[in-house]
Amino acid sequence: MAKSDTKQFLTEIFAWWRGQTWGTRLWIKRFGNYVGSDEFGNRYYQDKKANRRYVTYAGYADASAIPPGWHGWMHHRTDVVPTDANYKPRAWEKPHQANLTGTVEAYRPDGSLLKSGERPRVTGDYQAWSPE
Repeated sequence: MAKSDTKQFLTEIFAWWRGQTWGTRLWIKRFGNYVGSDEFGNRYYQDKKANRRYVTYAGYADASAIPPGWHGWMHHRTDVVPTDANYKPRAWEKPHQANLTGTVEAYRPDGSLLKSGERPRVTGDYQAWSPE
């Protein structure tokens, strides 16, 4: 076994947050049908008998990494697989962006403890509520 194969093998045994585990791999091999994949490399499966749907993530297991078309399919809002339907986002839909909370790329406004700068001063259009 090559070093990278060993690392992949151990990752699938112990690191459930990294794609799939061996249990998931065996379950999908036995009960799952491959349905398709998205532009991020996530792979989607459907149970052969029960109406369950699965995803194996290309990277860390993060539900915000599923694009809108596949999200609808995963949650049974539609039975049409996005790759079969040539899913095209509507004009008002923004491109998918993963949730960056907790990462170095997370949004931090001026004045945040994790970003330099000063919080903007409050303008006169705000009046604080006070109980009377």
